[in-house]
Amino acid sequence: MKIEEIRIMICDDSMLSRKKLKDFLNSIGCNDVVEAQDGAIAIENFEKFKPDLTLMDIVMPNLSGVSALEYIKKRYPDAKVVMTSSVGTQETLKDAIKLGATDFLQKPIDYDVLKNLIERL
Repeated sequence: MKIEEIRIMICDDSMLSRKKLKDFLNSIGCNDVVEAQDGAIAIENFEKFKPDLTLMDIVMPNLSGVSALEYIKKRYPDAKVVMTSSVGTQETLKDAIKLGATDFLQKPIDYDVLKNLIERL
């Protein structure tokens, strides 16, 4: 699958973080980007759009990224969900990995690392 064909969902409560990520993804040719500002909306958008890759912040209002990950992975075991966080604890990260997170990116996100991850997946 070419990068131009990949649908990516960005789930982050920070509008600025979502915008920066979306701008970067657009700059590398990925224009099919869906956004969600909390875990509950991430679940809704996942079911509606079936993204090839989800970038999920761990700490969010309403429903945490880990809770959204758990729901998504139970219903869609093949879902590729990469957790992102600047404040995620080791314990939370371990929980996310146990629940099936594909990978983890520390914020601020290194765009070269993200691009390599997308190409790998």
